[in-house]
This record gives sequence, structure tokens and C-alpha cells, in this order.
Amino acid sequence: MGYPRVDELERRARALVASTPGVVRLRTVGESRGGRPLWLLSVGRGERQILTVAGAHANEPVGGASALRLARILARRPESLESLGCTWHFLLCLDPDGASLAHGWQPEEPSPSLEACHRHFYRPAFACQPESLPAPGTGRRPLPESAALVRLLDDLRPVAQFTLHGIEFGGAFTMQTRRVVGAARAFRGTAGLLRIPLDHQPCDGPDWHPDPPGVLRLPVDATGDERDPSGFVAGSTWLYPRRYGTLTALVEAPAWAAPAVSDPRPAPDPEREVAQVGELLLSRTREITELLGAAVPDEDLLPLYTAARELLDVAPSLAAGWATGERARSRGHFATLGIAARRLPLRAAAMLRRALARTAPATACALADLVGEWCRELDKTYELGWIPVSAQTGLHVRTMLDIARRVCG
Repeated sequence: MGYPRVDELERRARALVASTPGVVRLRTVGESRGGRPLWLLSVGRGERQILTVAGAHANEPVGGASALRLARILARRPESLESLGCTWHFLLCLDPDGASLAHGWQPEEPSPSLEACHRHFYRPAFACQPESLPAPGTGRRPLPESAALVRLLDDLRPVAQFTLHGIEFGGAFTMQTRRVVGAARAFRGTAGLLRIPLDHQPCDGPDWHPDPPGVLRLPVDATGDERDPSGFVAGSTWLYPRRYGTLTALVEAPAWAAPAVSDPRPAPDPEREVAQVGELLLSRTREITELLGAAVPDEDLLPLYTAARELLDVAPSLAAGWATGERARSRGHFATLGIAARRLPLRAAAMLRRALARTAPATACALADLVGEWCRELDKTYELGWIPVSAQTGLHVRTMLDIARRVCG
């Protein structure tokens, strides 16, 4: 079992429709900036609506695999949806254009190479990520993909929206816009059953309330205008359907496990730890910037160059945010920060290597050396272990089913 490519998502969805006539439907709900269709797969006929969004980030193909897996389960057991009075919809890939640029992110099981996967890495710049809506006053119009998702949310007014994500390495966590009784405990139980470490205290969503381990919740008084220097905007399609009483639950499944992020013990010297991770981030981004010089990217790969430069630009504000954060200082928290300090420059170097391969081959070669060196250092420092795709999708599927039963049951 692996991650399906964008074209495979449509092919497998059509095959499911053909094998379960009258139970599963497939239609388009819009087009991407590049003219690719946005496919919505729907199962059941209940009055309540549930929406699952996959493929919001180009480097996270696991969501599409999870969506298809759950759709197959529901198609073969329609009584489970009938008992909940639900129709379940699956937006199979919200950013097919980005996914096409990251098409090489296809790890070969059972022992995939972290370095090989990063030869094809791509994650768009923040303004090109379709779960993000334009901030007030920017004058920016929503992306076509964002507008399509908003129309869908307005049409469905779902009781629950699941957004499926996958991080390269670290631990599992969930972000939820309100408390669902028993859901946090069930999520932790699922992660334990699948032998996936929980991120004790994720560094995502700094304005969200942590409920360690592995759970973040939106504050009751959140205004939707919080900002994170890494690019997360709380006023997004996650929060848009709150006007309909929708619960939004993000589920993050790591591809490589880093057990250290689960450590709840207090860090012996928090000030030293935060200074070290901040300096690591800044020193590596400086190293990349010095290598770049005046190199000009391949015009066809300009999105990779733009995304990488954005990562380099936000590094100082990220490091400053870590230093002034108010969260508890567990060892797991600092392992998460240490991984983030390594992940950002690794992503930037990987994308720049691709963008400069034809126009500045010497620089691209030096960046490739950095990617290899940093992947090896990551593996050694955090004892990374590949999580089978079946377990990654299992985390998504089990969590969605559990929360749906609690919300609708």
C-alpha cells in the first residue's frame, strides 16, 4: 500500500463508483488554478453531512489514501452511515496542482529513504495553500480551490469537517475547534494501538490551547485573526464553517516516527534548549542563503524557489516566537522544536536544489549535499522509524469514524 498520485485518486474513485452503483457518487466541485478538476466522492443518503478534505498540502499525499480507504469501508457497510443518518463526502485532493509538482514523494515500502523522498519535495508558499483564506485588508482574492471549498461548506453545512494531514517526521496530533467528549482519549488510544508516537506538545497553532499529549483545541473566545510567523492563519477554511456549528478536526499523521517527541518529562534547562534550537534554525538558513548568492531559478520551477525563499524569510520570527512562547517546557516539546528547526531548512534546501538544477548546477549540487547531510543527521539524532502507510491511514480513518460517531450518535 502506498500513496496514490493525483490521477490515481480519480481512477480509484471511479472504480469504487462502478463497483457500488447507487451507493457512491463522484462529481467535480470546481477547478484548480491550473484547470485540474476537484473531485468529490460521496457515500450514503443521510440528512446529516460530513466532509473530509484531503491533499490540502502538496507534500501530504497520505490524506488521499485515507479518504479512499474510508470511502471503501463505508461503501461496503452502508448500514454504518444509515445508523448515523449521514452522507459522507470526500474532497480527494484540494491542491492537485501542488501535488503534481510533488509527485515524486512516493516512498517505497518497507524501508523508504528520507533523502530520496526529499529529492522531489514541494510545499507551496503560504499564499498558495488553499486552506488559507486571504487576511482582511490584503486585497487578495481567494484561490479558486479555496473558493470551491467555501462554496462546498456553504452548501453542505456539515456537522463535522475532517482535514487530513501528514508530516514528514515527528509524532501524531489532532487540532479540534471544540471539545468532543471522549475524542481525545480515543485518539490517544488509536495512536497507541498503531504504535505511532504522540507529539506531546505540538508547536503548530501557538494560539490554540494544548491538551497534552497530542491534542490542541481552539480557544472559546478565538476571533479567527491569530497569526503564526510560519504561515498558519487561524482564519481559514478550518474555522469558516463555525457559523454552521461545524466541528473541524485536523488529524496529523507522521510518515517517520520520532519517539523523543512523546517525552513528558520536564526539560532540565529550558532556556538553553530554546536558544539552541533557535540558533540551529538560523545558522542553517544562513548557510542556505550564502550558498544561493545571485542564482536564478528555472522559470518552470519558480513556485519551488518562491516557497523556499519564504521559509528562509520567516526563520528569524519563528526563532523569536519560540524564545518567547508561554508553553510548558517538556523534553518532548523541545524535541518537536528541534525537529522543526531542522525541517524548515531541509525543506528549503530540497526545493531550491530542484529549482536551480538546470540554471545553477554547482549551487544545486551543494544544496543536494546539504539535503543528504541533514537527512542523515535527523535520522541519527531522533532515531526515525518509518510508519507503514497502512498505519498512517489507520490513524486518520479510526479517528474520523470515532469522532463522527460521537458527533452524530
